[in-house]
Amino acid sequence: MLDIALTISLTLVVLALLLNVYRLAVGPDMPDRILALDTMYINSIALIVLMGLWLNTKTYFESALLIAMLGFISTVAVCKYLLRGDIIE
Repeated sequence: MLDIALTISLTLVVLALLLNVYRLAVGPDMPDRILALDTMYINSIALIVLMGLWLNTKTYFESALLIAMLGFISTVAVCKYLLRGDIIE
């Protein structure tokens, strides 16, 4: 039963990632593309956690935490660059 749920979840998360790639490529303006990139970070974290559950290892959870931290920092840096034109004040 868990295998079926994990397979369906993995399929839906991969579909969400593909739709985010489409929004990243086609997005009408820059804030839409930044939002798509941020959502891709979140979906990739979900994909890594699901793979960790499927393979029954703890290593994937640590990498998901690392990607979450890097995704947050990079989103803040890009937003500061768009608002001010400079990252470091």
